[in-house]
Amino acid sequence: MSRIAARLAELGLVLPPAPPPPQTVTFPFRSVRIVGRRTVIAGHGPQAPDGEDASPRGKVGSDLTLEQGYHAARLTALSMLGSLERELGDLDRIACWVKLFGMVNSAPGFTRQPAVINGASELILSVFGDEVGAHARSAVGMAELPFGIPVEIEGEVELHP
Repeated sequence: MSRIAARLAELGLVLPPAPPPPQTVTFPFRSVRIVGRRTVIAGHGPQAPDGEDASPRGKVGSDLTLEQGYHAARLTALSMLGSLERELGDLDRIACWVKLFGMVNSAPGFTRQPAVINGASELILSVFGDEVGAHARSAVGMAELPFGIPVEIEGEVELHP
């Protein structure tokens, strides 16, 4: 068992399978794109352990509490890790996390986007440790996100040579 797989098991975390494609939408892009050692992760939303979209949906600050948004960000990070594992075969190939860009479906006046995206950042740090898991980050509010999801996160990692 790889080091990261063992760490996920130790934390009781399960990576979701690939999400089923929406019936009415075409995604003409890859969830993970590898170019040399650079690996770009397309925007992901929260997934339940069975691979389905997680609920609740809506705007953080009106439909969801900050805590629910934080949990959605954690589930989004797990979704990203699932996509990375399917593409890389082994999460131990990741040399370092470079950046996360977190978008929060925000109610008017909601300004705690960084606290929401901490759900993803803290999960990555707990799985990969301070050295590999350290990353730059942005957390912004959006008027809407696809399908009413509360959080969408994209990222970049660098692979070992």
